[in-house]
Amino acid sequence: QKDLEPMFTQASNEALNAFGDGRCFVEKYVETPRHIEVQCLGDGTGNVVHLWDRDCSVQRRHQKVVETAPAQGLDPNLRQSILNDACNLLKNA
Repeated sequence: QKDLEPMFTQASNEALNAFGDGRCFVEKYVETPRHIEVQCLGDGTGNVVHLWDRDCSVQRRHQKVVETAPAQGLDPNLRQSILNDACNLLKNA
C-alpha cells in the first residue's frame, strides 16, 4: 500500500508524456473474469437482433484462442440481460 501513491504518480507521468493526458483511474480487480461477446445484426432503421453469445475468455497475447458458443455456465438471467443490453445499445447508437 505504501507504494501505491508513488506508482500511481509514475503511471500518471508516463501517460502524460506518452499521450498528453495524465489522467488515470483505478479499477476493481476481477478475480475470475470472462470475456463474453454478443454478435448482433441491424438494418439501420432501429431493428436489431442478436445471434446469441459466445465465451472468448481463452486468449493469448490478446488474441482469442478458443470461442465457445453459447457461453457455458452462464446464468440464464444474466445471459438474457447481456443479450437485451447488447440489442438496446445498438438500437440507441
